[in-house]
Amino acid sequence: MRPHVAAVYAFARVADDVADEGTAPAGVRQAELLRWQQRLHDAVASTNGNIPSDDRSDLILAALAHSIRSLDLPVSLFDDLLSAFGQDTTTNRYDSWSDVFDYCRRSANPIGRLVLRIAGIRNDALDRSSDALCTALQLTNFWQDFGRDWRSGRLYVPREVQSRCRARESELHGPMLPGAWTHALEMCIDKTAALFAEGRTVCDGVGGRLKFELRLTWLGGRRVLDRVRTTGADILHVRPSLGAADVPILLWRAALWARHAV
Repeated sequence: MRPHVAAVYAFARVADDVADEGTAPAGVRQAELLRWQQRLHDAVASTNGNIPSDDRSDLILAALAHSIRSLDLPVSLFDDLLSAFGQDTTTNRYDSWSDVFDYCRRSANPIGRLVLRIAGIRNDALDRSSDALCTALQLTNFWQDFGRDWRSGRLYVPREVQSRCRARESELHGPMLPGAWTHALEMCIDKTAALFAEGRTVCDGVGGRLKFELRLTWLGGRRVLDRVRTTGADILHVRPSLGAADVPILLWRAALWARHAV
């Protein structure tokens, strides 16, 4: 599995670098993403094996095209990823949960589905559980990076949640998260925790090493989410994360999954 996963990661890494490319205008970055997408489609359709060995991007595309053809991976999942990267260049606010989930459907969920396909798994129930887990991990990263994203001009708490909690962006300039925003973040954490619960099924539905790796991923993500909750009003200036001390705990809980998963 690892060479195929590495090819997927390398392709996505290039796209992410393009989307985050410094001061380049959004239109320029979007055009570059479209060129990257077309190059992938061309590589998948090509039967020419003479790929220049000194061109890193050509090597990435050749490796990924081989994975796509040999494992029958849906090219549409890569198109979804690139559309999400393109959205990153223009969108920094979301009106509703539906909008956030649509972004996650394209930015996070394709990775989980690709890993399952690479593992030879095609199961609708596991796909749905994988989507829930990947969305939960994406959301956890949003709340973990709340302060950093805010200072960069991005805010992922949906406006519908802000409105319900009477949270105003003008209040996000102090040293601590105001009460209304603390409430809004708690709502977001609860929503994310529910998705982690849905994402537990895929951790039990696969076999071999992948099962253990997914359990570790689930446990690590859920532990970060718990840290976000305990960080509370300090989230504007504190980024909760995992450290070396968490590793033995996560390994132990993965080994005793049924007893320690929640």
